[in-house]
Amino acid sequence: MQISDLPYPDPGVPDARSGPRFLVWLGLGQLGGQAKSLCWGLLHFSGVAGLPYAVGLGVDAVVDRDSGRLLLVGGLLVLLGVAISVGDAMLHRTAVTNWITAAARVQQLLARKTAELGSALTRRVAAGEVVAVSTGDVEKIGWFVEAVSRFLAAAFAVVLVCVGLLFYAPALGVVVAIGVPVVALAALPLLPRATKRADFQREKAGKATELASDTVAGLRVLRGIGGEELFLSRYREASQEVRKAAVRSARMWALISAIQVLLPGALLITVVWYGAALVVDGRIEVGELVAAFSAVATLLYPLRHFEEIAMAYSFSRPSAKRAARVLSLTRTAADAAEPQDGKPKNGKPEDGKPRGAEPRAIVVPDAPAPGGDLYDPGTGLLAPAGVFTAVVCGDPDLAGRLAERLGGHPVDDAADEAGSGAPVLLGGVALDELALDTARTLVLVQDKDPVLLSGTLRELFDVPASGAVGPGAALDAAQCADVLDALLQSAPDGVADPMDARITERGRSLSGGQRQRLALARSLVTDPEVLVLDEPTSAVDSHTEARIADGIAALRAGRTTVVLASSPLLLDRADRVVLVHEGAAVATGTHRELLQGEPRYRAVVTRETDAEQRLARMEEALTEIEESA
Repeated sequence: MQISDLPYPDPGVPDARSGPRFLVWLGLGQLGGQAKSLCWGLLHFSGVAGLPYAVGLGVDAVVDRDSGRLLLVGGLLVLLGVAISVGDAMLHRTAVTNWITAAARVQQLLARKTAELGSALTRRVAAGEVVAVSTGDVEKIGWFVEAVSRFLAAAFAVVLVCVGLLFYAPALGVVVAIGVPVVALAALPLLPRATKRADFQREKAGKATELASDTVAGLRVLRGIGGEELFLSRYREASQEVRKAAVRSARMWALISAIQVLLPGALLITVVWYGAALVVDGRIEVGELVAAFSAVATLLYPLRHFEEIAMAYSFSRPSAKRAARVLSLTRTAADAAEPQDGKPKNGKPEDGKPRGAEPRAIVVPDAPAPGGDLYDPGTGLLAPAGVFTAVVCGDPDLAGRLAERLGGHPVDDAADEAGSGAPVLLGGVALDELALDTARTLVLVQDKDPVLLSGTLRELFDVPASGAVGPGAALDAAQCADVLDALLQSAPDGVADPMDARITERGRSLSGGQRQRLALARSLVTDPEVLVLDEPTSAVDSHTEARIADGIAALRAGRTTVVLASSPLLLDRADRVVLVHEGAAVATGTHRELLQGEPRYRAVVTRETDAEQRLARMEEALTEIEESA
């Protein structure tokens, strides 16, 4: 895989059982790139390892005044220089390719998982952790994957130098062969502590990132209530905690780096001292001493890769663990209940293969025939086909979870009262058993806080749609005339069509009501078979809300529409209203019927207090007594 071939046609099914397993899976998926990098690394480091011996041979040739041998040594040095230069250039090229392709594969996997889970992702994983995984963690994972081949080539060079010295200068070779493993492994006892400190630092950084993203997202509200300084002070505290953790982590890595400098220096001094004594005694030649000295000095370069691979693994392991945690999340509750190690509950492997090694064979049912009813067995809620159904819940959180369930997105929440876990049915077919793209084509859910992506208004409406509803009709139904005027006013000179006006990131330049109406228009353009709207008019005034309700009813005539709301204006336009109380559908009728005959419905819609409800019941009882008398 070359950089020009990205993105991957299919990034594959990762082994997300643990962070190390995920790293191994990534490495195995890049065997070709790793082999290229290893070969170029061997060429480069073999040239580096050969330099000391060439220098030693040259010194011996000078001492012996052998010009012919000196000329051959010069030619050998040229070849070694070419090998070092070409190998280094190509090693860097292939290593960077491995890094970028590994990071790109992880990003594609995360993007696919994000699209699969939708809004359920941030309910199961903190927003700061998602940001950390998709940015810094991806780079650290790629760093370790590409560093493996360079480390193997460097280890080969170290072994080559030590073995070569044993044959070229046995007396000094023994000293080097004993000292190099000590130098290479001296930092190992410090790695667990360094890794622990690095993990603590990244945990603090993730929390600070989450706090910063929450602050930016709610900046308009914070300014309205004067809470900027409070959140800024919290972020300052979190930032200082990150700084302190980073300093503690840096101290440990500085100690490891110091050891990697001190011990090789001590080994070099030992070799020079002992070698000089051997030369004085006449046991070795000057060229052998120079070769041994050059070999130990040269080893400082490949030995740095031992420190790098240790650092890369310690940084990438928690990053891979977080990525594996996100990638192991499943869309359905049934999948989530499956064991994550490829074994059933009795402990026997089903197929002997780890989960994630290959896609599981899943029988996906066919899409239901058009015109089927939407039914939630958990609550007993029924939305007949082609009917504008309104749903009233006393708890806004319960309404949000119910909307997710109706879209085929199960909510893994022990506190969920919006269902018993049974899948929602459309035309008798379970939504969460359908292919993801099929389910989302059939049922579209717009939540309470829809997101507007930056770009032009035309690009905003460039979404998969049936083509039956155009942007103009959707904008009219959502009462977006003032929104179009506002976009034109803020557009640069020369933009005459509001469809070419740009929307800023998340629509921050628009008011909450304007963003909500644009999001509603976008949902109407898609024209799905079933449209589920969760409080689509909560941020608009009552006059506009009434016209939006009429627009939705007219534009969605003959299509199944479910609106979760408690506004009388919306409820009065619905063909059918269902009251969901304590996780169950308890009453059905029109808005006026339920308002008169269902006290619980009236309490939610009119915001009556308990005292007012008791007073109303007493008045009804007195009226009945008077009529009977």
